Amino acid sequence: MQFDYVIVGAGSAGCVLANRLSADPSRSVCLIEAGPPDRSPLIHIPAGIPGMLPTRYLNWAYKTVPQRGLLGRCGYQPRGRTLGGSSSINAMVYIRGHRSDYDGWAALGNPGWSYDEVLPLFRRSEDQARGADHYHGTGGELAVSDLPSPVHASLAFVEAAIRRGLRANADFNGADQEGAGLYQVTQRRGRRCSTAVAFLSPVRARPNLTVLTGVRVERVLLAGQRATGVLVQGRTGAGQIDAAREVIVSAGVFGSPQLLMLSGIGAREELARHGIGLRHELPGVGANLADHIDLALVYRSSDAGLMGITLRTALRAIPGYFEWRRSGTGLLTTNFAEAGAFLRTRSDLDRPDIQLHFVNGIVDDHARRLHYGYGVSCHVAVLRPASRGSVGLQSADPRDPPRIDPNFLAADVDVQTLLAGVKIAREIMDGAPLDRHRGAELFAGGNSDSELIERIRRRADTVYHPVGTCRMGHDELAVVDPSFRIRGLDALSVVDASVMPAPVGGNTNAPTIMIAEKAAEHLAA
Repeated sequence: MQFDYVIVGAGSAGCVLANRLSADPSRSVCLIEAGPPDRSPLIHIPAGIPGMLPTRYLNWAYKTVPQRGLLGRCGYQPRGRTLGGSSSINAMVYIRGHRSDYDGWAALGNPGWSYDEVLPLFRRSEDQARGADHYHGTGGELAVSDLPSPVHASLAFVEAAIRRGLRANADFNGADQEGAGLYQVTQRRGRRCSTAVAFLSPVRARPNLTVLTGVRVERVLLAGQRATGVLVQGRTGAGQIDAAREVIVSAGVFGSPQLLMLSGIGAREELARHGIGLRHELPGVGANLADHIDLALVYRSSDAGLMGITLRTALRAIPGYFEWRRSGTGLLTTNFAEAGAFLRTRSDLDRPDIQLHFVNGIVDDHARRLHYGYGVSCHVAVLRPASRGSVGLQSADPRDPPRIDPNFLAADVDVQTLLAGVKIAREIMDGAPLDRHRGAELFAGGNSDSELIERIRRRADTVYHPVGTCRMGHDELAVVDPSFRIRGLDALSVVDASVMPAPVGGNTNAPTIMIAEKAAEHLAA
């Protein structure tokens, strides 16, 4: 099997690349996904998230190594394992980040990555339900819309945040990010619009596009300094797929560095530790892992309008399903994280350093611990952590998961920022507009700084935004150049959130789609 382009990973980046590169009928494209097709109703019904995110269903469900900053606990790292990747199991929140994030990437020596230069790429993908303006586009593949049926508690959260001093913000992706409001989501008529739905499904019939599912890529094949294809393992056994023009690794922040190392590309010491022959030394492969550390504040509630593990919720879900099928509205359209805020913990900061996600339900250990009844939760996330971790190998066996070490809370500044954010979030949650929706706080402990820090270390974890493990740049620890090509090799690129040189101030799905749009431009040229 030979194609012009071989794309490894049909996630948020891979589906976009497959669409754009196959638009030219003279180019043949093969898209390879280790997981199954995206047929499950849990993907397409937004409220199906709890059936995937805390489980191993369509989810790699990785675990980290024990984290010293979390008192030796192992963190949880869900990643989508199906067409659409994590865009098929996430909370569908559409956030691009702060404009200064991209200006910062350009200032690091990455030309073409300033905010003004990437804004047209965001607009190109977007089909904004509110209409087009300077910041938003219409007619793109990715549906971006307001929530069809937000619960009253989400509206009350926004009001409580405004009373606390935040301004109302109806568009976190517009002129200014700071403030509180309802999130926009990647939904069309109440159905999830993953990258598989948006970019892949409409073009599956193209004769020059081949999509393989249930196929694991075990190694990138090199001839000298040039990538020539990939070695794969599928239901029918092992095989080889050749790439005449480019191998594009889009396996995600954990999968991309793992595949490179399994292929002999990475730090000499890490490869030697697992008996892998060095083909190309790049010490930055797997380094620079950054992730948004997060603490969820959890409250009981007597509000039966919320989602909960109750007989009443189960009974509401039956007519709710038919409403969803008929009109794309109702309780099954919830993304759970319906409202949120971006705020500064200090007045001298020039941009928000904390993001809040208000959740319609009780979130305990990523919803892996269940509680009967109703409740609400407020996630508090540090947007630009100073702590950096790494991704390595467990072994030379491609079937083993990667070794993930986010190194959470290694930098004390992250502890102090999260502590300040938690204090502000608790003030918002204690506000009068939430009185009828908020009951007793779970896992509260004490209120002193030392007691809150102890609580943070016992309960904090990721909010699912890892980046940076194949970062772009020009220094010796950079893995790809600003055009996505792996430094020192030909015909081999990495295109996904792993190339981000630093975290963005917000959710990472929309920026990953933008990255793929930019990569498609480079590769097509």
